[in-house]
Amino acid sequence: MEERNFFYTLGKLVDRIDGAYDAYARAAGVRSRNLFWILYALSDGKGHSQKQISEDWAIPRSTANTIVKELESEGHILLSQIKGTRRELLISLTPSGKEYAGRILSDLFAREGEVFSELEDPEGLITALRVLAEKMQGIGTAR
Repeated sequence: MEERNFFYTLGKLVDRIDGAYDAYARAAGVRSRNLFWILYALSDGKGHSQKQISEDWAIPRSTANTIVKELESEGHILLSQIKGTRRELLISLTPSGKEYAGRILSDLFAREGEVFSELEDPEGLITALRVLAEKMQGIGTAR
């Protein structure tokens, strides 16, 4: 496969996967794709900083901040100071937030499990995509 065709095909496939998640989020009644990805990130049971979520999920910091404030006012998340930092806050789901995220994500996780069970080499795929993502990081910067 030649390089142009590789990246063209890769772009289409990544967009189809992203589109499947967007369609799921809409069908689940999630008001924005960024809210969906923040809930997805927090559903691992670990605390995350807003900066980390913004970087990991390519959500603008101002957008993430707006969503975090909404989730906090709805009682779905707790914000706590990260030791050793002045401004970074740890975001974690409250019991109502876990319930809220669970209602949205539990069916998705079951469907992901079905897809995962059909993959031949999921670890190899992740390794290859991680290497590709690292190599692609410089693409968005000017030379």
